[in-house]
Amino acid sequence: MKVRAVIIEIRAGTGGEEAALFARDLFRSYSRYAQKNNWPLEIFDQNLTDLGGYRRIVFRLADESAWESLQHEGGTHRVQRIPETEKAGRIQTSTVTVAAYPQTDRGPVAIKPSEIKVDSLKASGPGGQHVNKRETAVRVTHQPTGIVVTCQSSRSQQRNRELALELLSAKLTQAAEERHQEKTRKIKKAQIGSGERAEKIRTYHFPQNRITDHRVKKSWHNLEDVMQGEWDKIFKYLNRPQ
Repeated sequence: MKVRAVIIEIRAGTGGEEAALFARDLFRSYSRYAQKNNWPLEIFDQNLTDLGGYRRIVFRLADESAWESLQHEGGTHRVQRIPETEKAGRIQTSTVTVAAYPQTDRGPVAIKPSEIKVDSLKASGPGGQHVNKRETAVRVTHQPTGIVVTCQSSRSQQRNRELALELLSAKLTQAAEERHQEKTRKIKKAQIGSGERAEKIRTYHFPQNRITDHRVKKSWHNLEDVMQGEWDKIFKYLNRPQ
């Protein structure tokens, strides 16, 4: 079974606006890495704050090597830095959570029309401002599992529906794998976490220009480069033969 793409979901965790701003910065870092590798990037859904941060963003990197590089990104990412909104110069600790879903050439999980509920809604921007007055955004609820996905990236409701069903299929595929593989189930549980500061796979310490992966107990002192999309050293280390 060959993986042909990866879907990444980033959510702001603990830390309010600062967490949302770091979710934005992490997305930019991944997208710059994708651009460097010529991986097509497509945004499925995004929920912005007034300051331009992301409460949530879901996107796909459509290349078979993208999963190989980003498969270990799932989990809680902790950031320590002086927020843009901090006037006293104090370091704040915030978190975002990342989940990674592979898309394979086995094809999507069959979704019965009778098992889903599809709602149309208006695409919205930061602060609840409607960026599209027409009801082009789509929310799909998979009633047997309770999984809900939304998509509003396209001006076409049909395209948003297609993307929402692809995201739902990816989540259902992963859920099916988890039922058969206890190891995968534990990995997924570790990926999602609760977004609390204590649950972390990685720390980004900006004052020290340091990024630490706690799973392998290793640090790199090139955080500024990483945030510009220079992930090669870290990804190669995480994907090295064990």
